[in-house]
Amino acid sequence: MSKTVSIAVIGSGYVGLVAAVCFAEMGHDVTCVDNDERKVVALRNGDTLIHEEYLPALLDQHRNVRVQFTTDLAEATNKCDAIFIAVGTPQSDTGDADLSYVEAVASEIARHITSYKVIVEKSTVPVYGGGGLSASGPDRCGG
Repeated sequence: MSKTVSIAVIGSGYVGLVAAVCFAEMGHDVTCVDNDERKVVALRNGDTLIHEEYLPALLDQHRNVRVQFTTDLAEATNKCDAIFIAVGTPQSDTGDADLSYVEAVASEIARHITSYKVIVEKSTVPVYGGGGLSASGPDRCGG
């Protein structure tokens, strides 16, 4: 069996919640973080809040065993090995993705972590839309 990884998933919407439950199904320990206390309480009680065919059964199976829910980003990110950022990127009036939530979470993670972490940006971000958040770009990819 492969090593169990402790994962923090920041955001519990369609992307974050589904990823968290799938990581748990794979055998990893996951803490799902959201800044909405009501959403966290609902998830702790087994309400998925979104429609995804197998999500309720998987959440029932892993909730409070391999998947925990919290609003405490500092604690969740300090006790994990990997962090997945899965927060909203709503579309602006001009059609661009609003990356302010991604940037805010990245800044908060940076303020709280005290050891090496693998950080993965899983939010829906357009290609080259990450600006300073991305370690890749046309100048680094030969494009």
